[in-house]
Amino acid sequence: MDERSRYEAVSSRDARFDGAFFFAVVTTGIYCRPSCPAVTPQRANVRFYPTAAAAQAGGFRACRRCRPDAVPGSAEWNVRADVVGRAMRMIGDGVVDREGVPGLAGRLGYSARQVQRQLNAELGAGPVALARAQRSHTARVLLQTTGLPVTEIAFAAGFASVRQFNDTIRRIYARTPSALRAEAGTGLGGGPATGLRAG
Repeated sequence: MDERSRYEAVSSRDARFDGAFFFAVVTTGIYCRPSCPAVTPQRANVRFYPTAAAAQAGGFRACRRCRPDAVPGSAEWNVRADVVGRAMRMIGDGVVDREGVPGLAGRLGYSARQVQRQLNAELGAGPVALARAQRSHTARVLLQTTGLPVTEIAFAAGFASVRQFNDTIRRIYARTPSALRAEAGTGLGGGPATGLRAG
């Protein structure tokens, strides 16, 4: 790979080349990964290195934004994926339901705005929408696989009220909770089974 191709990878912030090479900026004394979100430097100020160690030996320090000195595959190497993964585990555990988005952000060590932005960038939805989807999925599974009363399922899935539960299920599945239960074909809904459709 020649230097022109490397510079094009840097200009396009192509993460596929992270770890394949590093670039340093003479004017700032910093070296980065090709996918660094910082402003692309002028070509005349850029030097390329095969490893982070070579860039350090050249007198450059690691960028604090893209962390080129981190080990590939580590949490520091892909900070966004690490934050999103931890956020999803916490959302699954009901942190958003109990503590809200500020509580989730505090546990992650970021501001609520940063958490919202990173989840939207990675998953296309914010923490509230993800928590609602999680609750709805749990409710659907309980409706279609257990004989629990609908009221108990609403609270077991993490909804604050039966009304919120009914509205959310109708919005997401375009069916009432009892219709979802009947569609499972388990006979738990009290009506005629329409065939096994549960996912």
